[in-house]
Amino acid sequence: MSEVQEREDTGHAKLAQQRVLVCSGGRYESQANAQIRESIMDGWAECFGEENVAAVHISGAAASISRLKPTIVFAIGSYLPESTYFGEVCREAKKAGATTVFWATEDPYEQDANYRIADDFDIIFSCDRWGHNFYQRDRVFHLPLAASLKLHYAPIDENVEKSIDVLFCGVAFTSRKDIVRNLMPTLRNLNIKIVGPGWGELGIGFSDARIEKAQLIELYRRSKLVLNLGRSLHFENKRFMISPSTPGPRTFEAAAAGAFQVFHEDTYELRRYFKPDEIPTFSNKVDFDKLVTRYIDDAPARFDAARRAQARTLNEHTYGDRIRDVIAVLRREKLLP
Repeated sequence: MSEVQEREDTGHAKLAQQRVLVCSGGRYESQANAQIRESIMDGWAECFGEENVAAVHISGAAASISRLKPTIVFAIGSYLPESTYFGEVCREAKKAGATTVFWATEDPYEQDANYRIADDFDIIFSCDRWGHNFYQRDRVFHLPLAASLKLHYAPIDENVEKSIDVLFCGVAFTSRKDIVRNLMPTLRNLNIKIVGPGWGELGIGFSDARIEKAQLIELYRRSKLVLNLGRSLHFENKRFMISPSTPGPRTFEAAAAGAFQVFHEDTYELRRYFKPDEIPTFSNKVDFDKLVTRYIDDAPARFDAARRAQARTLNEHTYGDRIRDVIAVLRREKLLP
């Protein structure tokens, strides 16, 4: 056995000795966040094995630590609800000698409330590149969200009828409505499906319905262009008015499902993850019209871009990739037990 192979085998054996307790689930946790929690669990299981990963609701996490004896306590989600007692969880984890990690998956929309976790955890990861600079402490790192192979991957089938020209699924935040209204002269001439709470008032092609994950993946399969529009609902972000920078999880999820996306860019952050021939961007109606002209009737070009985006996601942007990044940082910071 080579020295390199021996080191790798020893490293894998040490990882197998780790036990991870994932805790989340604030009082108002959304279904989307519940899916993210499931995806993160899969990422840890991919690295440590399912038998070494457990999940508990945050309300029962402190009591579970003494029983499960984890080496890593990994909290995720929102730190906004005052009823979410992360401090108690961290105190119990310290007693057990566990490393405490928090992955803030709602940044920067709650940034003013980060004092609720800033002093409790050994290390913090933020899903937003710009927002991670506003934690007034050390050991804060950027970690974008990702896609789950189990939940989001779908093979690309060129034989499926593309009956929808333009699809968007998501809540009708004000910023999204402004973008869509600006595109309306073009959208009126296309077969559109814009769905999610708050859209129904805009008329034909718009719906207030909520779409389940399986339905959404089927809609991706039937759509030529999938609009990717950022959100703007800031709960507690008044102190620094931090503009979101990193693409949200839907970008990676849609790419894994084989969708051809057109991304409305507020920043150039997308290019850290995808190339222009994988996910093209627009910032105004003129740019959007060019994309429609270029792609709406060119199925081969759409499929080529979708395949490239999907391949990059499967190779670089799964939750297994993100957890490996977490492990690398924990090792570098000498925090991996």
